Formats: sequence, structure tokens, C-alpha cells
Amino acid sequence: MNYLQLVNQVLRKLREDTVTTVNENDYSNLIGIFVNDAINAVEASWDWSSLRKTLSIPTYSGQDTYPLTSFGIRGEVMYVYNTSNNNEIKQRTKAYIDDKRYKTDNLGMPYSWALKGVDVNNDTNLILFPKPDKEYILSVDCVIRNESLEADSDVTALPTLPIIQLAFAYALREKGETGGQSAMEQSMYADKDLANAIALDAANNAGELVFDVI
Repeated sequence: MNYLQLVNQVLRKLREDTVTTVNENDYSNLIGIFVNDAINAVEASWDWSSLRKTLSIPTYSGQDTYPLTSFGIRGEVMYVYNTSNNNEIKQRTKAYIDDKRYKTDNLGMPYSWALKGVDVNNDTNLILFPKPDKEYILSVDCVIRNESLEADSDVTALPTLPIIQLAFAYALREKGETGGQSAMEQSMYADKDLANAIALDAANNAGELVFDVI
């Protein structure tokens, strides 16, 4: 469902006229803001399957820091795997890696990673320890959360019902009751629809919700 369709769905719930473009009037533009707010809330609520990507990163000898292109600052790294040597690289804190680097700066096959600030493109940096001694191909499984929708035709890969329900709740909070329905009541419906959507998506990644005792 695209941006314009999402806005019009919310407008219908508000018993308002639909529009041909999100920026058609001040109110439709406001609803567009609520839709993007709802998208951000839904995105942050779960590691959605539709937002999961795998980045392939080649390393270079002596270079320990690599930007995660298109990752932004709202992304999440799940796993880092060295496909050249078929081994997982474990996540550590940046403090752990700094401590190791201060003690030894030898090159070798990386076995630890952490996140380290952002680059000039506002993409998060991945730092490795030890510094690679040669080229390795890293497979970075991550969740890349989208930017706000802008054009009418922009689409979201997220489940749309929770987005519409949340945006409707935000609009009710600003406008007041519609047909006797309060913002608080609508927020409860939105939370339930979001929980249902998460449960359905989680069923496709059931192994991630099973924890082993170590």
C-alpha cells in the first residue's frame, strides 16, 4: 500500500474526504505526518522479516572500520558471518574492542565486531577486531528501517493495518472523538492489531524466540 492510499484510509476512518495527493490540503498533510509517525512506531516494534537484508562487505588488510551502506542510524545488526572462513564473528562492546586494540594491534582474522558511530552519509560504522590481515567477505544480516514516506507512490513493506490503526489513533487524539470513538479506545485496537501482526511474523522466525541455557 502506498503513501497516498494509507492517508486516504485514515481519512475515511475520520469521515473526511479523500484526496488525490497527500499534500492536497493542510489536513491531509497532517494525516501524512501521522502515517509516518505510525510507520516509525511499527518499524521499531519488531525485527520484521520484510525489513531484513544481508549486506556483503569485503574487508581490506589493515582496515578495521566499514560503513554499513543504507543502514542509517535506525538499523540493527543481527549476525556477522565470515563467509570466506565459514565462521560467525561475535558481537562485543566497543569498549572491549578498544581495550584489545590498545594492548595489541596485530593483524589477523576478525573474530569480534561492534558498532562505532556514523560516517559522513549518516550510516553506522562496523568495527572489527583484530584488523583484517587480508580480504574476507563478511555477510552482515541486519534490519534496515526505512526513511519516512514522501511521494504519493512511496510504499512500505510493513503490515499496513497496524499503521492505519495507529495513525487513526494519533488523528483522534488531535481531533477528538469520531462517531463516539475516543483516541484511547482506538489506541487499544491499534495495539492489538500490532501484536497480532508481530505474532504472525514471529511465527516465521520461531527459532529466534527460543533461548538456550548456557
